[in-house]
Amino acid sequence: MPWTRPTMKERLVSEPLRPVLEAVADRDTPVGEPVLPARFVWREKEHEISEVLESWKEHSPGSAAMPDRYLRKHWYRIRTAGGMEMKIYFERKARSRGQAKRRWWLFSVLEPD
Repeated sequence: MPWTRPTMKERLVSEPLRPVLEAVADRDTPVGEPVLPARFVWREKEHEISEVLESWKEHSPGSAAMPDRYLRKHWYRIRTAGGMEMKIYFERKARSRGQAKRRWWLFSVLEPD
């Protein structure tokens, strides 16, 4: 019987993460991109990023009145040292003045079906 990758179910979370600022991921960060933390705290538990599985960028849509597109978010699909797969993102502009320090967010957790 050939091996097949288990299907994953995505569970929406949409909660802020608290990066551990002393811990920076061991990878080259291109100019203009956020520094990916090696560890972060979510729901009072510290998680360590063991692998970046995928990364991409999200731009704002252009319009007839404003054709320029702006970079809004940096997305990462990661695996933690504990084996969890997550989608996290960094917002280039804070949602409000009160959330100026909340730039890293956990979008979803991917779980085996």
